[in-house]
Amino acid sequence: MVSFISEDISATLKGKRIISGWFNKVLTDNGLQAGEINIIFCSESYLLNLNRESLSHNYHTDIITFNYREDYIVSGDLFISLPMVKSNSEKYPQLFSPNFECELCRVMIHGILHIIGYDDVTPYKKKKMRQAENEALMLLEKELAEGRISVSF
Repeated sequence: MVSFISEDISATLKGKRIISGWFNKVLTDNGLQAGEINIIFCSESYLLNLNRESLSHNYHTDIITFNYREDYIVSGDLFISLPMVKSNSEKYPQLFSPNFECELCRVMIHGILHIIGYDDVTPYKKKKMRQAENEALMLLEKELAEGRISVSF
């Protein structure tokens, strides 16, 4: 089950059912199934504090993923800074990420891929992660193009 939560900011997400189905498709394609997945939208300062307290990292990021996976059941908390995602979508437009909603979907699937077992600590692993993100985004391309997914905060 996928839950969408706003922590310290107000956020409205259109397309929750589409995104949940997308996660399920990516997971089943990898021989896994969804457990409890929480997508938690927050501010930059909230995520920075979480990064400091939980990981001892003193820098901004767009997502922090807490992995609670057990065997083939994927569970976790994905804390996402919507302002940081918005800023990144404007600074770094990429293939499949021409706008805020696309970049948000990229960040969400990035967190899911971490739980699945992908990592991005080396250039090679980062390239593999990006390929997996792009493949997953291709499954969602039509819904994004037609505006079935939107976020306001």
